[in-house]
Amino acid sequence: MTDKPAKPVPAITPELAPFFEAARRHQLVVQRCGGCGALRFPARPVCSACLSHESTWVPVSGRGKVFTLAIMHQAIDPGFAAEVPYAVVLVELDEGVRMITNVVDCPASEIEIGMPVEVVFEEVSPPGEVQVTLPKFRRVPSGSA
Repeated sequence: MTDKPAKPVPAITPELAPFFEAARRHQLVVQRCGGCGALRFPARPVCSACLSHESTWVPVSGRGKVFTLAIMHQAIDPGFAAEVPYAVVLVELDEGVRMITNVVDCPASEIEIGMPVEVVFEEVSPPGEVQVTLPKFRRVPSGSA
């Protein structure tokens, strides 16, 4: 019996540590500028709106819509081979921030621009390693958007 290759796990940088800590608690957070209040993701040291260096991490709703997507028909990494074809999506959260992610529990062929989605969390760490939890999204059932 052969084991399937492991998917790559993101490195937890100091800048994104609060994001990953919140994800482990199944909470979605983004940075809020301390100068102008603009939300941003991914984390960065300076606000592009007002150039402030002050920021905090704040929870967001975890609801949004698919802004755009790309269907991957080839696995760049062997860890994704069993999932081809799969979609890489850009979700625009209700708060306006955009995140690159995946839509789970939905065939890639059914994902559409504008489709309402909500956050779910997936444990992706290999056993024995530091726990990494990733926010992913699932389609919001009809009538509950």
